[in-house]
Amino acid sequence: MRDSVQSTIERKALSGERLTPDEVVFLLTDADLHWLGGLAHEIRMKLHGDRTYVVANRHINYTNICQNRCLFCSFSADATDDDAYFLQPDEIVESLKADGVQDVREFHIVGAIPPRELADYGYYRGILTTLREAFLEVQLKAFTAVEVAWMAELSGMSVRDTLLDLKDAGLDAMPGGGAEVFADEVRLQICPDKISGDEWLAVHRTAHELGIPTNATMLYGHVETPKQKAEHLLQLYDLQDETGGFQAFIPLAYHPVGNRLGGEFTTGVEDLRHVAASRVALHKFPHIKAYWVEYGLKLAQVMLLWGADDVDGTVVYERIYHAAGATAPKGVTISELAGIIRGAGLKPIMRDALYRDMREYEPVDEDAQEV
Repeated sequence: MRDSVQSTIERKALSGERLTPDEVVFLLTDADLHWLGGLAHEIRMKLHGDRTYVVANRHINYTNICQNRCLFCSFSADATDDDAYFLQPDEIVESLKADGVQDVREFHIVGAIPPRELADYGYYRGILTTLREAFLEVQLKAFTAVEVAWMAELSGMSVRDTLLDLKDAGLDAMPGGGAEVFADEVRLQICPDKISGDEWLAVHRTAHELGIPTNATMLYGHVETPKQKAEHLLQLYDLQDETGGFQAFIPLAYHPVGNRLGGEFTTGVEDLRHVAASRVALHKFPHIKAYWVEYGLKLAQVMLLWGADDVDGTVVYERIYHAAGATAPKGVTISELAGIIRGAGLKPIMRDALYRDMREYEPVDEDAQEV
C-alpha cells in the first residue's frame, strides 16, 4: 500500500500535478523518510541543479510592542514591559550605518502590531522612505500580511491602495510571516486576534496582482493536525497556481520557550520531514528555504539535500527566534554560509531579494561580503 501511494505521489509531483489532501498528509506522517528525502532532492535538483542561494541581508525588527500578543509568540511585549522597544526610522538608519552594511542586498523588515496611539500609517511608510533614501542599492522586503492589513486599517485605505502606496514608498517584496496555520480552529487557539487565513491569502493575492513578489510560511509543531497542515500547503499551492507570485516557502518549526503556549521542540527528523514534504507538495514554488536561524547551521546543511535550495542570509541580528529559545548564532557571514553549502557538495549562489543579479560566491570576495 505504501509503495503504491508513493509511486502515485512521485508521478504527480514530477509531472507537475496537484496532490490531494490525503497524499500531503501521507507525506507529513507515513511516507518512508529515505524515499521522501530522495524525491524532494530530485525535485530540487530538477529546478536548480547544484545552485544553492544565499543573500547578504540584515533583519530589522522595528518594535516588539504588540496588541495581539499571540500565545505562541515569545518576541512580543506590552508597552510597559522592561524589554519593550520602539525604533523611529532615523534610529534604524543610524543603527545600520553604525554597524556597517557594505554589500548588503536586502533589508528584511518585520515587527509587531503596536497600538494606533504609538504608530500611525505614516510611521510605516516613513520606515520605507527613510531606508530608501539612505540605502539606494538595498532592496526592501518588508511587512507581513498581518502588518499590511493593520496599515490599511490605520490609513483608511483598501489593502490594494495601501500596497500601491507602500510600493511607491520603496517596497520591493514581502516576507511570508503571519501565516502560522490557516485553519480557523488553530488560529483561535494560538493567535485569536490575528487576521484569518483567508485574509492572509487575500493580502498576498493582491500583492501578486500588483507585481509585488512575496514569500510564504507555515508554523508547525504546536496544536495543529496533519490534515490542517496539508490544507494549508494546498491553499498556498492553489494561490501560486493562480498568480505565480510566491518566490519561496519557509517551513517554520515552533519554539516553545518564553511564551504562554508551551509545548516541546520539534525533532530533527520532524524538521527534515516537513522541509521535504513541503518541497514535494509545493513543486510550483521556485524555492524552499532552510532557515538556519531556527534549525542551526548543521541541520540546515542537511536540508539542502532534502529539498531546500536556499539558506536565507547573514541576518546579522535576529530577535524573534532567539526570544523563543533558538541556539543558533544571531548572525553569520557569507563565507560561513558558503562553507556549509559547499560542504554539502553544492554551489553557493549570491542573490538579491528578488532572486536576480545572481553570481557564484567566490572566496576572494570574503572580506567584502562579511557584514
